[in-house]
Amino acid sequence: MSKEMTANSIHWAMDRIKVSILAHADELNARDGAIGDGDLGVTLSRSVELFSATPPAGDDVGMVLLGYAKMLTGTVGSTYGTLMATGLMAAAKLTKGRTAIPWTEVSSLLGAAGVAMAARGKSQLGDKTVLDAVESARAATDGIGDPKKLVSAAAEAVRTTTAEFRMRVFKQGRARIWGEKGIGMEDPGMVAFQYMAESLLPESS
Repeated sequence: MSKEMTANSIHWAMDRIKVSILAHADELNARDGAIGDGDLGVTLSRSVELFSATPPAGDDVGMVLLGYAKMLTGTVGSTYGTLMATGLMAAAKLTKGRTAIPWTEVSSLLGAAGVAMAARGKSQLGDKTVLDAVESARAATDGIGDPKKLVSAAAEAVRTTTAEFRMRVFKQGRARIWGEKGIGMEDPGMVAFQYMAESLLPESS
């Protein structure tokens, strides 16, 4: 990884995420089907394939992030895709016009993304959604400037959070109808975010 986050860093990450999402697409569909529409793997696969086919051009980190966000809004009609696009747009606003971002700023970018996602999805921390996973990554990466340590901290935090929330009830979306029966079930969006984070680990190459 480079010393700072650049457009190339983002493209590299999206390529890694693509491989992971495609590998876990069927599993994500099954997890989503247990509590909802069952198309999470399909919609995410469609997006990541487009990402690699036509990545946003240029060196402006903010514009590259915005480009990926626009791809999501244009290809994914799901709530999850909308939330991911919203998070990317929030990060894009903070990085527009810059070609290199210190890794120590990743935590604040995740924080901005989480705030925007919460507002867009009318959710809050503790609802057992991807928002909880994003917040865990934000907290774990605070102050970390080494990219390898940053990714490792984020992946471990998201993995731990996903496991912890498995024993809680769903408080948002269609999954709420499960009530107490939702205990013992993981949120598909959190699992997808976990796979995204883990795909960036050095040992996953």
